[in-house]
Amino acid sequence: MVEQIPDDAFNGFLRETGCPAYHPRMMMKIIICAYTQSVFSGRKIEALLEDSVRMMWLAQGYEPSYRTINRFRVHPEVKTLLRQCFVQFRCQLVEEKLIDDEAIFIDGTKIEANANKFTFVWRKSIENYSKQLVENSNKMYDELLIQSIIPEIERENPEALSTEALNQIVDHLDDTVETYDRQIEESADAKERKQLRSERKAPKQYRKKFKDYLARHLKYQTAMGIFGNRNSYSKTDPDATFMRMKDDYMRNGQLKAGYNIQLATEGQYALAYEVFPNPTDTRTFIPFLDTIENHYFKLPDYIADAGYGSEQNYEDVIHHRKRTPLITYNQYRKEKKKKYKNNPFHYSNWDYDAETDIFTCPNQQTLTFRYRSTKKDRYGYTRQFKVYECDDCSDCPLRHLCTQAKAGNNRKIHYNEKWEQQKEYIRTQLSKEETGEIYGKRKIDVEPVFGFLKANLCFTRMSVRGTEKVENELGFAFLAVNLRKYTARNPHPTLNNDDSSNQKGANHEISMIGTFFSVILAGYVPASFFVLKKEKYPFK
Repeated sequence: MVEQIPDDAFNGFLRETGCPAYHPRMMMKIIICAYTQSVFSGRKIEALLEDSVRMMWLAQGYEPSYRTINRFRVHPEVKTLLRQCFVQFRCQLVEEKLIDDEAIFIDGTKIEANANKFTFVWRKSIENYSKQLVENSNKMYDELLIQSIIPEIERENPEALSTEALNQIVDHLDDTVETYDRQIEESADAKERKQLRSERKAPKQYRKKFKDYLARHLKYQTAMGIFGNRNSYSKTDPDATFMRMKDDYMRNGQLKAGYNIQLATEGQYALAYEVFPNPTDTRTFIPFLDTIENHYFKLPDYIADAGYGSEQNYEDVIHHRKRTPLITYNQYRKEKKKKYKNNPFHYSNWDYDAETDIFTCPNQQTLTFRYRSTKKDRYGYTRQFKVYECDDCSDCPLRHLCTQAKAGNNRKIHYNEKWEQQKEYIRTQLSKEETGEIYGKRKIDVEPVFGFLKANLCFTRMSVRGTEKVENELGFAFLAVNLRKYTARNPHPTLNNDDSSNQKGANHEISMIGTFFSVILAGYVPASFFVLKKEKYPFK
């Protein structure tokens, strides 16, 4: 697999000065081989090069140190090499007809980051601290102006002091304190020096507090820049986000720093992957599909998974990519239950007249169309709703079962036409025999890959920090999963079963085992017994 990577992909490792580097092909081979043996530490990989004959053969006698191994696997150019490996491996699977190439199955999992347990930074806490800092700094600035300690400063935002304004305040206070220091040194009168020291006390205290405000202001600005669209990050690994993991070794529901790994599989082989910092899978679907198309392979006709169903995702797959999504939405299984279908107070079970555009509730009251509503989420996606409202629900005996609206308000329905059409399309696709069978393979296709990675390969925690480095390490781990599965299905893919030499070697091995066993048996069993049993239990 590594030998099939084009030579041009290694140009980024070439250098004209210094000691000649180890060839990237050799480094790729020894790292992938080590990962197949559940060895992820650079020092342990270095030890394998001294103990394992297979590793010695792959390294061709070279013994790179653990520092060289660690530097190589986090090298920026390795990301391109890993993608080449995945592309080559998928082409080989298609050529050998081990995968059908008609669908991909996408799912996500969370893997713990290489971060300490209690290093969390929360967005709400930083926002509250920053708000309190603004209030205290404004109040203290007003005190400085009242006491005429510093002159007034021009501010762009009168409600908050910027970094530049805080710096100017600290500079003015420094000048004021230095002026008092100079006057104290020049004065020879003890009473005057005492008076000056008393007047200097307030500016020094204000300067100390404003220096602290400035440092905290810069700290909060840096933290807000690290957050991005996230609500938390770790101090030891700022790219990691605190998420709820399934394996809670602390047993108290504590969130742990981790990464959201999105994986595309087929035939239980990992074909493409990407790392995301946000814990929810819905927001990762479209970026992951873009990554697959740009760096791995062309999307097949069917894209299957559960948990990614949303109006934006369906629209992207159906209209933009021209593919068929076999993706269930959140309420899909609930809508198939008898309790949901027999619920008389859910508007999906109500009578609807398309000509008059009117819903009829269980109390035979009509809900007419009133107006259209538009809602935009925090990510900028806009949804359109048709709002229906009942004329009068005040005297309805079923009001307490039908709606939780306050007294005086009537029952309303927010109907999303596009979303309902998409749900009907998904239900139709999943009810077909062909597409339903493809979707049924999802659980037995993508979940075993995660199980093999965590349970068999024992890869449950990152050993590097940062998104770029984590992507490289996951690439090696998923390649190791693919190779172990491929060799398990094809133990000797290069051997020809029809070769007479192989059959001869097998017979010779059986003969040697039989001879060895007969010698051992002759040494411990009486000769008469051995002669009697020889014809009944021949060794050849």
